[in-house]
Amino acid sequence: MIFNRYRRGLFITSFLAAPVILYLVYVISPYIQAFYIAMTDWRGVTATPRFIGLDNFERLLGDGTFWKAVSHNGALLLLLPLITIVIALFFAFLLNVGGPQGVTGIRGSKFYRVVFFFPQVLAVAVVAVLFQQVFRPDGSGMLNGPLMALGLPPIGFLSDPDVAFWSVLGVMVWQAVGFYVVLFSAGLASIPRDMFEAAQIDGAGRLSLFFRITLPLLWDTVQVAWVYLGILALDVFAIVWVMTDQHGGPDFSTTVMAAEIYRNAFQYFRFGYASALGVVMFFFTVGFAILSLRLSRRERIEY
Repeated sequence: MIFNRYRRGLFITSFLAAPVILYLVYVISPYIQAFYIAMTDWRGVTATPRFIGLDNFERLLGDGTFWKAVSHNGALLLLLPLITIVIALFFAFLLNVGGPQGVTGIRGSKFYRVVFFFPQVLAVAVVAVLFQQVFRPDGSGMLNGPLMALGLPPIGFLSDPDVAFWSVLGVMVWQAVGFYVVLFSAGLASIPRDMFEAAQIDGAGRLSLFFRITLPLLWDTVQVAWVYLGILALDVFAIVWVMTDQHGGPDFSTTVMAAEIYRNAFQYFRFGYASALGVVMFFFTVGFAILSLRLSRRERIEY
């Protein structure tokens, strides 16, 4: 009995060893190296970087561009999950429960899901280049062209410091919302129709169906979506980097922490300082995930 248990444990361990070793080498080891490099003045050319302790982190405290990046990530962390989830829940509810008869979905709901999901098929860089053309400040821009044809002044979607951030946020919502429409639709499909029909017989309207049945039963899915979108808001890079031509927008009005890490590492060759930025972003991301999971914890509703 003991021998069989030992063989079974050895068998399981042999299968787990390879992925664990790969994870340690390619994930944990780079994190440890980044923590070490963050406490050096390494510029990528010396074999033995000079250890400077916490000087890079002290320098961060007085870096105005860093604080701009943090504020933009913070704004995205608040707005991107909220706006995306609200829009996605609305469309998912409409597609699955908003039909004209009873609590059925609207006609052509499968086609609409494909349309909503289409932005997810496009690469992030492609989306950024596409919206660069949409936001062009001259008459060839999809948005400014009609404005100028009507005799109105063009809007600097990516050149006006007061508008650039909101343009980037709008693109991020546009790209993300389709995936969560499909995700919430899958969750809605798993809710028994009898629950909606019984509530409707009792006189529940659309708002009551949403807030009293749909949202409570989809809460676990909403929680996961919030965490994923929050991590996306903290790790966003390609959209900002490509749309704003690697400049972080006018007066760094759209720069984010990931862009500052790349700029300091591969443009200024300050790898120690860039690693310090990465360490800060690592703790922001992990802290957000832990905090959001704890705050949104609730008892599971069985149905």
